[in-house]
Amino acid sequence: MDAFSTVIRVASHEQHTEAETSTFMSDMLGGRLGVDAYTRYTEQLWFVYRALEDAAESLKDDPVAGPFIRPELMRVAEIERDLAHLRGPSWRETLVALPATEAYAARVAECAAGWPGGYVAHHYTRYLGDLSGGQIIRDKAERAWGFTRKGDGVRFYVFADISNPAAFKRTYRELLDAIAADDLEKQRIIDECKRAFDFNGSVFRELGAEFPLSA
Repeated sequence: MDAFSTVIRVASHEQHTEAETSTFMSDMLGGRLGVDAYTRYTEQLWFVYRALEDAAESLKDDPVAGPFIRPELMRVAEIERDLAHLRGPSWRETLVALPATEAYAARVAECAAGWPGGYVAHHYTRYLGDLSGGQIIRDKAERAWGFTRKGDGVRFYVFADISNPAAFKRTYRELLDAIAADDLEKQRIIDECKRAFDFNGSVFRELGAEFPLSA
């Protein structure tokens, strides 16, 4: 029997690839979009991470979700520093969630309120992705738009309190392998993980519609 962390990664591989290779992400990483597109994407992240992190305190003692609540992962404060840099001090006044982002954040909040296993699925999808592929985005953003290396504008991608990301990811996968869930619940978590990637894909599609490349 494969470890749960392996099963969950393999099961969501297809959706993961789809989200990563979306037109919007490809255009942004390919340097074909301006910093405004990157800013709009960062704004959407704020809504999702608010939903994840607003629930962290109430879940920290939960037997299923609790072990995953790690302060060194928290991103909201970093996103807010980036948005202040990208949009200025009054960034909150013009913040608008795309419909797909609203649906995504609402689902995270719903899981946080009533289904810790589902919350873990969203937690895994976001934070482990940021620790991995997020570093590619940071590198591209620094080069494309001249942000200071690991500075304002890309702080979301800088996990200052995680000195060894590879070791941290290993520990995280061990937590997944030891999750307090039976086989049926594990399958539900995998299905929710796929949903999380689909939510991401929807956000990318709506961003792509907002930032079409002129033919």
